[in-house]
Order: sequence, then structure tokens, then C-alpha cells
Amino acid sequence: MIDIKVPAVGESISEVTLLKWVKNDGDYVNRDEVIAELESEKATFEVNAEQAGVLKTAAKEGDTIAVGATIASIDDQAQSPQFAPEAPQQEAIAPEQTPFASAPQVAFAPDIAPAPAPPQPVAVGKGNITMKVPTVGESISEVTLLKWVKNDGDYVNRDEVIAELESEKATFELNAEEGGQLQTKAQEGDVLKIGDVIAVINTDVAPPTREAAKPSPVPPAQQQKTETITVQKPAEVKPSASSTAPVTSVSNDIKATPLASAILADKKVDPATIKPSGSNGKILKHDVLEALQNPGKKAFAGQELNTRNERREKMSNLRKTISRRLVESKNTTAMLTTFNEVDMTRIMDIRKQYKDKFKESHGVNLGFMSFFAKACAIALSEWPAVNAYIDNDTLIYHDYADISIAVSTPRGLTVPVIRNVESLSMADIEKKVIELAGKARDNKLTMEELQGGTFTITNGGVFGSLMSTPIINLPQSAILGMHKIQERPMAVNGQVVIRPMMYVALSYDHRIIDGRESVSFLVRLKELLENPELLLFGKDPVKTLLEL
Repeated sequence: MIDIKVPAVGESISEVTLLKWVKNDGDYVNRDEVIAELESEKATFEVNAEQAGVLKTAAKEGDTIAVGATIASIDDQAQSPQFAPEAPQQEAIAPEQTPFASAPQVAFAPDIAPAPAPPQPVAVGKGNITMKVPTVGESISEVTLLKWVKNDGDYVNRDEVIAELESEKATFELNAEEGGQLQTKAQEGDVLKIGDVIAVINTDVAPPTREAAKPSPVPPAQQQKTETITVQKPAEVKPSASSTAPVTSVSNDIKATPLASAILADKKVDPATIKPSGSNGKILKHDVLEALQNPGKKAFAGQELNTRNERREKMSNLRKTISRRLVESKNTTAMLTTFNEVDMTRIMDIRKQYKDKFKESHGVNLGFMSFFAKACAIALSEWPAVNAYIDNDTLIYHDYADISIAVSTPRGLTVPVIRNVESLSMADIEKKVIELAGKARDNKLTMEELQGGTFTITNGGVFGSLMSTPIINLPQSAILGMHKIQERPMAVNGQVVIRPMMYVALSYDHRIIDGRESVSFLVRLKELLENPELLLFGKDPVKTLLEL
């Protein structure tokens, strides 16, 4: 029995929510097959089966589970259903003696009889329609064709997705303007100008008829022959399994020859560190001996020891844009970074006390981002220069907080915007963070969701960063860096106590923001986070009562 535990997903993340079981309790699952979807405070991710076997769930959908807790177990000794012996084995020996020998003639007779013909589909009949690269932004002149969702010659319906394109800002889909036969005019990886022809749809081609494409009846003898092979297959596997049975230290799911398995068990070598050279990824004797001759030496994945291999890959439009804008930010701003540290005790206590009720009431987890976004909105209202732009010789101040949230995706860094944070509740912010993070992961962000932020928050703590100097996201004038929460000894009222501390960094453009404003902004942010009750209306209730 193998336990499936919640994996570590970030230094500051201690719990996740079980969104849904992809596989049900009692199902047989294959190795690396997705069995569940989990949600952390930053994103949604999948859990895969570590071994093949029968799944036994240990948690329910909607449960909040700590990192490292067991959510399921897999009985890896259970037999796959495809190898289970079938009952009608004797039919394979003499199918002509069974009463089912003539069954196909009776069973298929109704299908052979003529039936009323269904109405034939009609073509749209608008001739050839040219599909061009659409306009996706004022400053964007070209896009990259990432992938064809439909192939050349396929029939596509109106509004069906036919391709995925990537601009320097985001990835978006191209939909068919009409139904017809697709004729592609570009290849995957091509860089296309806005307005270039990417495909042609021939609308004079009618949709394919939806006739039931039933396979021709298989003769009974052939059916029984197939059944005979399936039944006898486990009998061929059993001798191999019994021959490797004495090697108890090596998992049965590891593909290795008996001799290689014996050496692995004797030398206590982790099979995962062995590079297999046999067919279908099987570990051979010389693979193990080679690993033993080179202890502590492990080449990069797919490479040999002492390799000097180099790979060249074309930069995507998104990566080129990130590169260009980061260099532009460094070269055009008078960037400076100031630091402070925040005692996260109160926030962590609030999350611990109210997380279940918050989840029940609002359907989302209570994360750290809502506290930081709300605190930033209050601090930005008090120090408007941190929330301003420079436009040539003009300063543009914003009387609202559109906060950009940096999200790391496989394609690169994206910065979607949460609008009017000052007007949102904590639950609204958490819902928006999950929505934007999910869209970023699935490459579904729109141009509107990526433009117009007035201030940015980036959280390197999810990757374990203790301190950093984030780069300003132009044309904004400041960016806040969150980091890993780490317990440290702190002097409190003359006593040394252990507190969960986080370093925070504010990078700002010194051309518009003075040192007094930047430091005061960060000190105010620290005060709001260490006293979360101030987030209600920004002031201490006692001081307000006393008019101090």
C-alpha cells in the first residue's frame, strides 16, 4: 500500500484544498495518471498516482488539507482489470458449438435493413473566407503561431478554435469565422504580421455526414481468438514475476532485468538515479554497473556524463517582451530599493482561526495576498506618489488602486491586474487572484487584464526567496516584493521570542518618489499588516475615539 501525500508547493504555503477527485474511490489507476486537483492560495495543480493500483481516497472534495497529509492510498498489489481472466474462456476453444455462433446474423440483421436516410447537411455557401491575424493591441505589430488546434483539411464549425497565437503580451485563440473546410496558410512557429492571412475557410464544403461509423462485424471465431490471447496473457507474465520475486527491495513497477534488480537490491542503489538503456526504459546490468563506477556523478536529464552539448531555442515573443521591458526599466528609471520586515503572527493567527468559516462563507481560501493587496491600497491612498506615473514632463496621479499581481507561468512572467482593490472585499480579492492565476496558467488572459496597473506586488516567497530587489513594472513607479515567511528570534519587550517574519522590499523610481515617501509607505504597510484590524478603515479605533 502506497500513501499519496499533499506535496510541498511553496515555502509559505502550508495547506491546500481538494477541489475534485478525477478518479473515484476503488478505481484502478495507472502510474503518473492524474487522480485529483488541489488548490493552493496561489494556483491550482494536479496530483498524480505514484504507482499503478487500486485507489482508496482518504479525503473529500472541499476538504482543507495540510501539506504532507495523506489524501489517498494506492494498493499496488491489485491486479489491473485488463488482465483479469474472462469467464467465457471455453467459448474460445469451440465457438461453433455455442448457441452464439449464429448470433451475428440475427444481431446485425436490423442494421442491414434499409432505414430512412437522415437529412443531408448543407454547406454555408459563402465561398472562400480569408482568416487574418486580428488586431490585439495598439503597440503590437506581430504575433507567433504557436499551434494549430485543427489540421489542414479538417472541417471546422463557426466559432470553433482553430489556432493559438502568441503576442508579446499574452496567448490568445483564433476562432473560425464560418463553418467549412480549413486550409492553413502558415506553419507553427511562424511570425506573422497583424493583418496577414493565416488560413482560408472554404464554406462551399458541406459538413461531414454523421453516419454511425460502426465497425464491420467480427467473425465469431476471430472474436474468440482475441479473447483467447487476452486470457492467456497473464499466464505469460506470471513466470517473469515469480523469477523476480526474491528481489524484495526493488519495486515491482521498476523496469529492470532480474540480474540488474539483484544488483540494485544488493548495493542499495536508488533505481531513479539509473539511466536505462534497454527497450521501453528497462534497466540493464551494465546500466547499474556504470552508475556504481561513477558514484555521485549524474548527467543532466537525457545526457551522457562529460557531455558538452548545447541547445539553441528561439525566444518567444513573450520572452522577448519581458527581456526588452526589464532592460528598459533598469535603463530609464532611477531605481532604488528600501527594505523592512513584517511580523506575520497576527495574520497567521487570523487565517488559522477563520480559514474554515471563510472558506464556507465565500468558497475561497483566505490567503496572504488579500491582506497585502488591501494594505497596499490603503498605503497608496496616503502616499499618492507611489501610485503615480511619469508621462514626459507630467505626473499622473491615480485616485484608485489597480494592483498588478506577478504570476509565473511556463511561458514566462505575466502581470494581470486587479482593478479597484480599494473597493473590493477580502473575499473579492482572493477570488480575483485565483481567477487571474488560473487564466495565466491556461494562457487565457486578455489584453485588458494585462494593461493599466498602477502598482505591482510580486511574491518570490513561494519559490523560497528570502530577499530580493524587484524591478519596476513600467510605466509604474514602484513594486512591492513579498518573500518567504521564516521563523527568527526577535527582541520583543526585552525578551527574545520566535516570530514568523517576512522581509518586504519596495523598489521605486527616485525621479518621482523621494526617500521619505518610499520609507514611510513601507513603514505604513508594516503597521497595517502587523495590526490587521487597521485594514477595516485604516485607523486605530482607540486613537480615533480619542481623536489622536
